[in-house]
Amino acid sequence: MTCLSTTELASWNEAASEAMAHCHADDFPAKLLEAIDTLVPLESTLIILEDSRRAPELLYKRGIPPHNRERVIDRYFSRGYLLDPFCLAVDQGLAEGFYHLDDIAPDNFFNSEYYRVYYLEAGSVEDCYYILDLTPERRISISLYNGLTATPLTSTQRAILQTLDPMVRTLARYHWQNLDERVDTLPPPFAPSPGGGKLREAFLRFGEDRLTMREREICHLLLRGHSAKSSARELSISPETVRLHRKNLYAKFDIGSQSALFAIFLDWLDG
Repeated sequence: MTCLSTTELASWNEAASEAMAHCHADDFPAKLLEAIDTLVPLESTLIILEDSRRAPELLYKRGIPPHNRERVIDRYFSRGYLLDPFCLAVDQGLAEGFYHLDDIAPDNFFNSEYYRVYYLEAGSVEDCYYILDLTPERRISISLYNGLTATPLTSTQRAILQTLDPMVRTLARYHWQNLDERVDTLPPPFAPSPGGGKLREAFLRFGEDRLTMREREICHLLLRGHSAKSSARELSISPETVRLHRKNLYAKFDIGSQSALFAIFLDWLDG
């Protein structure tokens, strides 16, 4: 059980009250994070509007190292989100709450090329999220991680963040509850981009010129970090059958690894 001192609780209460007073103001995200920092100091944050009808929209960022901004911001929001386990879970109806990447990532995700490129090379070894619903189609995600030192959160810090979940979501919902009325008038990068649905459709078409339907299903799972056993569970087939299809699809692409498949997929999207 995590116990906080009266001094820590007083600091949190004061900062949370300050955040509440700034709801609907431009500096609310900064005030909310200042409140969280009183208990768990965090280096990096992305606050994102998740919409099933379009690509994710960045609402706020903090602590993104300049040399990582292209990968974290530009590449992720233009295409990288397609393979992100959290975005996929949200797309599939992930319930509101607090989650750590460990809770939702496929079993082989931390050995995947996507994790190496979009997490490790961007300075992050993990991610945790607050997720709250605005409408059936729109959600807000608050992504928290250490992007300067790439130091994982301790189990105590994760437990504290979990404890803060109800208050963080309540404050965030109150601030962003009328986002639908405001988002179309906001300047970039907040104005909606219509390409998300098309990119998702493109992802599902990847390999259609050479792979069977089953091979494409396995290909998509491999790209997202599923092992043969996990892919087998997803498709209700045996791991041996998955390995056979994987061998065949690798042969059709003339490659021998998941990293090579990932590179081909990125080239295909660019083309």
